[in-house]
Amino acid sequence: METYSYIPRGVCATGIRFSIENGRLHDVQFTNGCNGNLKAIGRLLEGADAAHSAEILRGNTCGMKRTSCADQLAQALEKALSGELRPA
Repeated sequence: METYSYIPRGVCATGIRFSIENGRLHDVQFTNGCNGNLKAIGRLLEGADAAHSAEILRGNTCGMKRTSCADQLAQALEKALSGELRPA
């Protein structure tokens, strides 16, 4: 299992940590941000296909922002899957 850390931009969360094993997403955790909503995202995605999760979350916005914590997670997942983001 590979564990990744990502610093999101343009959102309230200051960190995202997650693991990928056999293409499946595990242990999604956000630092700061909307605690209840972000915990729910982690619970909903536990064991989900990482690439499909990125596809679903990509482009989601928050208020007037052009991104969201979910969109930032999608970007982190895409970078991890492409090898651009190295395991922590």
